[in-house]
Parts: sequence; C-alpha cells; structure tokens
Amino acid sequence: MIDVVFLLLIFFMVSTVFKKDELALLLNLPKTEKGETIQKKEKNIFIELSKSEIALNGKKQSLSTIEDALKVITKKTIPIDLRIDKDVKYDRVIMLIGKLKKYELTNVSLITDE
Repeated sequence: MIDVVFLLLIFFMVSTVFKKDELALLLNLPKTEKGETIQKKEKNIFIELSKSEIALNGKKQSLSTIEDALKVITKKTIPIDLRIDKDVKYDRVIMLIGKLKKYELTNVSLITDE
C-alpha cells in the first residue's frame, strides 16, 4: 500500500507543470554588459511596451485599461518591471513613465537582455 502512495506522489511531482511568467509581446530588448539581477520577494507587475502595443502581466491591453489598473494599486511600493522594445520611440516611454509617476508608483525597473 505504501509503495502505491509513493508511486502516486512521484507521478504527481514529475507531471506537475510549473508556471513561468507569461509574456504577451515579442520584444527586442536592449543589451547590457553589466546589470544586477532582480530578486523577486513579492508579486511584481510586468508592463511590456512595443511600437504599437502594450501589455500588463502578460495580457495585451489598451492604454486606458492600463491606466485604470494603475489607478487602483494601493501599495505604492510594489515592484513594476518594464520590458520596453529597443525600437520604441521615447515619447511612448515617457508617456508610460508619466502615468506611473502620476499614480506615485516609483519602484520601477527596466528589464534588458544580457
């Protein structure tokens, strides 16, 4: 009986799928030579920005929907990770950072490729 329990335990451990952070947009991120790795201690918010699209936590959204989501964040120190395509014009980047600043979200990190 105990051997069947262990076999079931091993089966479920092996067949478990671990969820990775899902990304919605294929981005060409800028390269860096040096940088620090981010230690995830709490749930981060991921915002992806391409030339024509924007995504929040792996789901494509409109800019007004993103702003509505930022508006309701109560914990102002929550980490926000920005993945911005290297071909995005700076006015879109400045607009996004302006929205973050408007809602006092200042714990922002820019994600790059090594």
